[in-house]
Amino acid sequence: MQREDHILSLVELRRDIHRHPELAFQERRTAALVAERLGALGIEVHTGIGRTGVVGVIEGKSTASGRRIALRADMDALQMPDHKSVAHHSTYDNHMHGCGHDGHTAMLVGAAEVLARSREFDGTVVLIFQPAEEGAGGAKAMLDDRLLERFPVDSFWGLHNWPGMPTGTAVVHSGETMAAVDYFDIEIIGKGCHGGMPQEGVDAVLAACHIVTALQSIPARNIHPQDSAVIGVAKIHGGDEYHVHPNRLALSGSVRAHKESVRQLLETRLHDVARSVAAAFGASVDVRYRRNYPPTINDASLADIAREVAASVVGKKNVLQGHLPSMAAEDFSYFAREKPGCYVWFGNDDEGHTHSLHHPLYDFNDGIIPLGVAYWTQLVARLLPV
Repeated sequence: MQREDHILSLVELRRDIHRHPELAFQERRTAALVAERLGALGIEVHTGIGRTGVVGVIEGKSTASGRRIALRADMDALQMPDHKSVAHHSTYDNHMHGCGHDGHTAMLVGAAEVLARSREFDGTVVLIFQPAEEGAGGAKAMLDDRLLERFPVDSFWGLHNWPGMPTGTAVVHSGETMAAVDYFDIEIIGKGCHGGMPQEGVDAVLAACHIVTALQSIPARNIHPQDSAVIGVAKIHGGDEYHVHPNRLALSGSVRAHKESVRQLLETRLHDVARSVAAAFGASVDVRYRRNYPPTINDASLADIAREVAASVVGKKNVLQGHLPSMAAEDFSYFAREKPGCYVWFGNDDEGHTHSLHHPLYDFNDGIIPLGVAYWTQLVARLLPV
């Protein structure tokens, strides 16, 4: 049973972090708050891991089992406006906790405080407060900073609040959970000309329009219908005048897939299609393709354990079945590539919380903080029994 005063302190911590959102690798204030809360209970604290990450180490009353597990929370905010009318509205211009990492941080701090007070487990819990999940690869930065060499673990565990699911529910996938994401920039090189004399030029805009359309044929015609794949063009830039066809035009977007084999095929075909379509219009292309986060794949045996623990927190009937994996990406995947990992979703929706992640009116639901704390502490009890 969690004490009401403890939960209230975690709500205040969450709202404090929400009022002071910090972008990737700038989470110094947040990291200091976390380190202070952990240190106050005698938890071994390490700061500056992966630049602005925090690691806490809690040993149980016994460590004879030799088991070591990692619990991870992300800390960074997004560069976007906060349009909510709430007392804990962001105080930083165009910075906002639009994905609930403030809540994830509060949940793990709360679990750490419960575990540090009781230490009723046999083994070691490594707490990972990770920077820079939002596109900057903070998980990889922590691994590159010798996280596993300094704090070896047997498995990684993560969670995320999930709008679109009711409060008091959870989803645990076996296998594919979140997509890989890569980024591309395609520069179409034509020949500029007067708008009234198109025959004198090579129309980069026309070529670009056909490339955008043709890219959609890749998932539709090159990928098995039962495999997930998305190619999306999100930016188009080119031209300055109504009557001048530009020399160049730029396209940018993302590629997403759950399987590495599909990811590789999408990359290969994107290059092929961009070049061949441009050539059909007399243009050429410069394609820059950047691999980003790998897919998040839950270990099946760990997923069974997570499902069991989640059921003990929200009830078996509230561990929802049939939810498709997400095509959003998550750099927890770097951890899950190194050691078996499992990533769980907890519903965020109720009457006052209906907005999606990354929406300017989104807010983390403080009502699920006790669920996150309970999940973490019961997971430790399940994995590291005395």
